[in-house]
Amino acid sequence: MNDRELLRLADQCVKCGLCLPHCPTFRLQHNEADSPRGRVALIQGLITGQLGDNARLGTHLDGCLECRACEVACPSLVQFGALMDAARAARVAKLPWWRRWWRRLRLDLLSGTRLLALLGLLAGAYRRFGLAALVRRAGLLRWPRLRVLHGLALRLRRPVPPRALRRATAAADPEAGSTPVSLFRGCVARALEPDVAQSALRVLQRLGVQVQVPDGQGCCGAMHRHNGFPERADELLARNRAAFGDATVIGGASACIAELRPALAASELCRALLERPWPAGLELGPLRGTVAVHEPCSHRNQLRDTAAVYELLRRIPGLQVVALPGNETCCGAAGTYLLDQPQTALALAADKVAALRRLAPRWLVTTNTGCAAHLAAAASDAGLELEVLHPVVLLARSLGCE
Repeated sequence: MNDRELLRLADQCVKCGLCLPHCPTFRLQHNEADSPRGRVALIQGLITGQLGDNARLGTHLDGCLECRACEVACPSLVQFGALMDAARAARVAKLPWWRRWWRRLRLDLLSGTRLLALLGLLAGAYRRFGLAALVRRAGLLRWPRLRVLHGLALRLRRPVPPRALRRATAAADPEAGSTPVSLFRGCVARALEPDVAQSALRVLQRLGVQVQVPDGQGCCGAMHRHNGFPERADELLARNRAAFGDATVIGGASACIAELRPALAASELCRALLERPWPAGLELGPLRGTVAVHEPCSHRNQLRDTAAVYELLRRIPGLQVVALPGNETCCGAAGTYLLDQPQTALALAADKVAALRRLAPRWLVTTNTGCAAHLAAAASDAGLELEVLHPVVLLARSLGCE
């Protein structure tokens, strides 16, 4: 997007201010520059040359979560997410080559399967040899960045090898005439939520659905797009398009599905399960307790179909399904945001923890991988006893196939 196109997109904003109550960072900072219309004004000033691209301006633009709650509230239908992505790309393009290289390398490593496998091993050692407990006792978690990294290390696991998933799909006996689907695994989700892919396979197989897990797939590209590298994001989309072809794609991570949809026939897992015919003799076992549903911004503001999660969970006997209060506000995870802006991320998660303390559920479900890790860490740090998981994992337990 060139400067003229970027300015045209920004000029759609009439500065009415209806977005302000919906913006998490504005509610925290009470600063106009940390609101959607304030950031639009900063982008306009940057493009027209009235403002310089300095550290102060960067602080306000980089502080945006891209939760897109403002898009839902905007009467002028300003495409704020596309605007912020383009503004970040324009700013990154003007950085010195070595800073662009480092930023790109960091994102490539985070989305690469080799590093994720290594991080899973290191996180296991961190927990197993008492380093996690030592860090906590030493009081090091008072630093926001260390606290976020500590929480992620508690959640990281070794990814399930592709051959194990291939064996599982090969052993399945699908119903005749069922339309096959392809499972999208993503990148970070393989290490933060390895059980989601396995649970999805087992549930789909119980429904008699033939599932494929293409080898050539990889990161959806969302991390690169939201951090100023749209060309790399498009390359990753093209890679997935080549891997999946014209197949029907389903995935458990709502943020990934939102990113894949322009290029692939992709569906969020809960909605896909509801749309499939269920065998007449299929029985769901009871699960006793309350499950709170967290509605991640990627599901609520991009896919805009959170009802599927509630409908699916209500099929489980004995389960009390309730919405987590404050679902309209971002939890602070927001892709790489919790790593780049840990203080704000933790402040936003604190509101979710307060709601969980009042509600006292047995489980918390969410369809966003980053949100699950962030909220699980925040809840554990607050001493709350609950399990944070994907809805399909709970469904697999009810079916007795976990």
